[in-house]
Amino acid sequence: MKAEIHPKYHEKAKVVCACGNTFSVGSTTPEIQVELCSECHPFYTGKQKLVDTAGRVEKFRQRAAKKGTFASKKVKKAKASAKKKANKK
Repeated sequence: MKAEIHPKYHEKAKVVCACGNTFSVGSTTPEIQVELCSECHPFYTGKQKLVDTAGRVEKFRQRAAKKGTFASKKVKKAKASAKKKANKK
């Protein structure tokens, strides 16, 4: 096996959660930043927590709202064109 090709292993790497909880794990990086841990994750706490990183939830809601209006316009256009075809016959 080749020597010195593996990264350095830190037996007590520090994990820091956004909620403020800290604990130690083994890792190749000395410090890890996380958004959710077992202290604040909805699966373990039973509480609903909305994690919105960079406004993703709001962007999704805006896209969904646009699609809803677009779909209704598309349906109206289809009905109008069908009506025109029926009037021509």
